Parts: sequence; structure tokens; C-alpha cells
Amino acid sequence: MKLLSVVIPVYKGAKTIAYLVETLQAELKQYDFEIILVNDGSPDDSERICKMLESTNANLKFYSLRKNFGEFNAVMCGLNHVEGKYAVIIDDDFQNPPSEIIKLVEKAKSENFDVVYSYYVDKKHHFFRNLGSWLINRLTTSLLQKPADLYLSSFKLINFDVIQEIIKYKGPYPYIDALIFRVTNNVGKTQVLHNARMEGESNYTLKRLITLFMTILFGYSILPVRIILSLGIASLILSILLVILYIFKVIPDWGIAIFIFFGGVQLTSLGIIGEYVSKAFLSQSQTPQYIEK
Repeated sequence: MKLLSVVIPVYKGAKTIAYLVETLQAELKQYDFEIILVNDGSPDDSERICKMLESTNANLKFYSLRKNFGEFNAVMCGLNHVEGKYAVIIDDDFQNPPSEIIKLVEKAKSENFDVVYSYYVDKKHHFFRNLGSWLINRLTTSLLQKPADLYLSSFKLINFDVIQEIIKYKGPYPYIDALIFRVTNNVGKTQVLHNARMEGESNYTLKRLITLFMTILFGYSILPVRIILSLGIASLILSILLVILYIFKVIPDWGIAIFIFFGGVQLTSLGIIGEYVSKAFLSQSQTPQYIEK
């Protein structure tokens, strides 16, 4: 087994991917490693360049998706093909210097972590990206029971055994970090450098932030259903209390209690039905996650 697999989702990376591969070959030459490129339906010349790199690098594998499925789906495609004891996920924009991969590997080896996340003292992301990351981290701290001080960076290392569990997920909305915390709590972190983008602009948009938020909330949590169920139960309890107050002549009318009672019954019924539907949805969704070309 190879020591390391480097998984790179490629989107609009035509200007950077060749240099990234060249840099990886130089920086990681002390390791037995492979590079896995996944072209996520890039509209530029990325596919042609990736094919050329595959033909000139013996340790490089290339997969191309038929359309833009999204970063997490492309990463899942790469993870389905790794052969290394560890896999590191890195973007194609050079914000994470390839030399920093060594820090992740050595941290995992020295402390036997299943997963190692990177974190940055000086982040070079723009304000909106930093705000979005903060919101997502607050949400995932509550829903995934991750440590509050752990930053869920896209630049991370995952060991082979955890990957084999992650790729069992075949749904269309993979969120790698949620899948990690379904499998293990043996997670570490290490500080790395963070650079400005080498080329182009970030693909992190308001639409992508909202999509990610909804995926986490509805794809990996039944919290919305639980809120409805809790409101329903609370309404039933309130209506009973109002009836008791009416009996003891504390309030003059119990009509409002009837209204709240039936509202509570409806909300509780929706919550119970939602519990079954949400669990069935999470378990049975068979929409293709990605389609290889």
C-alpha cells in the first residue's frame, strides 16, 4: 500500500493544475504517493491538461465527471479511488502550499489520528468566505458534536480505514466533514500556512453558502423535524395548563385552549410523520452521487 494519496478536485484549474502537480512531485518525493485529479465539469481547458498530466506522470490518476456535481461530490469520486494509507484533500488554487501536506502526514503518524484538519493563523480568504466559514462551523459544532475549537478546513488528511466508511455513503449530497464525524472522534489539527489565490476568484458564493447550510441542516440532521415536534408537544402542554386555569377560574374562557390544543395535535402529528420520512430519506435516497465519464 502507498503511504499517501493526494486528492485534488479540479474546477477552472487550467492555469494552476500543471504547476501544482509539478510542485507536489518535488515536495513529496520522499514518500510513496499518488495524485488523483477529478475534473468537476470545468468549463475551461482543465480536462485536456489533466489528461496530459496523466500521460506524463506514472503516479497520477485522472477522472472526469460529466457535469459540475460540486466540490464534495468530486472529492468523493477521488476518495473512491485512493490506494494510500492516508489521503490528503487539497484545492487547486495554491492557497494551501503543497509542502504543508508533510505537516498533516507527520501529525497523523506521530499521534495516530484518524483525521487531521489544518488551521490557519492568518487566513487569506476574503471577508465573505471567512463569515461563511464561521457560520458553518457554528452550525456543525451543534449538529455534528465536533469540538468548538476545530476549524473544518477543506485541506485535511483522512486515513484509509475512515475513507472506506465514508465512501459507503451513496447519496447525492455528500458533506465530507459530517461523514467523518459519523465514523470517528479521533481527530487532530495542525497549523499550516495559508496563501492568497494564485489565479482567478473564489467560487465561494452566497448561493453555495446557502446550499451548504441547507445540506447540513436537512441532509445530516433531523433538527427541523425535532423543532416542529417539540413545538407541538409544548402546545399540547400549554393547552392542558389553560384548561386547568379555567377550571380553577383563573381565566374566564377556555376557547383559546381548544385552539392551541388542536394546533398542538397538528404540529405533533407533522413532527412524528417527519421523523419517519426524514429517516427514510436519509437512508433510501438513490440519486447518483456522480457519474464518471
